[in-house]
Amino acid sequence: MSDRAGDIDIAAAVQAARERLDAHTVEIVAWHFHESTGCPFWLGKKRELKFDPLTEIRSFDDLKKFPPFEDEWLRGGPVRRWAPRALADKPIYVFETGGTTGVPKSRIAVEDFRIDYSLFSDTLPEEYFPLGSNWLMLGPSGPRRLRLAVEHLAQHRGGICFCIDLDPRWVIKLIKKGWMEHLEAYKKHCIEQAITILGAGHDIRCMFGTPKLIEALCLELEERGSSLAETGITGIFSGGTEFTPQWTRFCIEELFGGPPEESGIYMTPTYGNTLMGLACSKPVTKGDGYKITYYAPQPRAVVEVVAFDDYDEVVPYGGTGRVKLTTLTKEFFMPGFLERDEGEREPPYVKYPWDGVSGVRPFHELADATTVGVY
Repeated sequence: MSDRAGDIDIAAAVQAARERLDAHTVEIVAWHFHESTGCPFWLGKKRELKFDPLTEIRSFDDLKKFPPFEDEWLRGGPVRRWAPRALADKPIYVFETGGTTGVPKSRIAVEDFRIDYSLFSDTLPEEYFPLGSNWLMLGPSGPRRLRLAVEHLAQHRGGICFCIDLDPRWVIKLIKKGWMEHLEAYKKHCIEQAITILGAGHDIRCMFGTPKLIEALCLELEERGSSLAETGITGIFSGGTEFTPQWTRFCIEELFGGPPEESGIYMTPTYGNTLMGLACSKPVTKGDGYKITYYAPQPRAVVEVVAFDDYDEVVPYGGTGRVKLTTLTKEFFMPGFLERDEGEREPPYVKYPWDGVSGVRPFHELADATTVGVY
């Protein structure tokens, strides 16, 4: 009887979340396509569409009426074409995606990165991420949202964030040139910065790091006769396509010395980018084979796993497909963007009553052209 009651509770939560998403979709589309609030890009596109977004978008599913969102729309300027008129007098940030060379994809932001990471903050267990603790940002710097977002996360939780210098574009150039000795030297340079900060008496308890850098940090500390636990770190959040069950097991069991109750270190995987925000994961446990399932921050962003031969069709639960992202905030509207990732569709979770995605990895048709670098 209790299992059935639980199923009914989940079903009710799923239905409520869907109704909230539909209402939010209508509100955001109205905002971006109304002359008084919309951005120049979407107001211009409105004239090309074969439907009226203000009257014909009544639910999330109606977004399929839009053509696929093109990668190239985000490359080049003028960047203010993305700024909604209602926000044009606000201080505006511009963030670039990834670490590729050439003209980067960019998006504007006002408060989105703060909102996304304030919401993420609510998911962190205080036992391992104590309020008031200082943070280390061991990841890309420069024009990337992640650096400012982690700094806001630390400040939101009452702490101060210490950052290192890391240019992922230089890393990718080194990889493409085959200069692996230089690559190792640059990675060592980044790790040395981190160890210097951790040993400087700043009482840092929490950190962000990419999987490769977390591993390099732990191995370097071990080489020096120390460990991550000895530096005082208790809470880590991380992200990147290198986050696999195999690496997670190795990291928790070998690098950290066991699960949180044994090592004192808690790590939570995330799946995020400049265009989406931050997708949280279910708790990752040994009993579940260290499987990692991510859930987008609905209704602000939605992740769907769609068929390789029909991007409007969601695959069955457990099925493999390409990751399709829709972003729905007052600062940024992006319907049906095909990510460079694929994975498996996962059912709703009690804490996140909507579809998730597991096994995230580079999309197989693009995998050979994807340079992961420090991520």
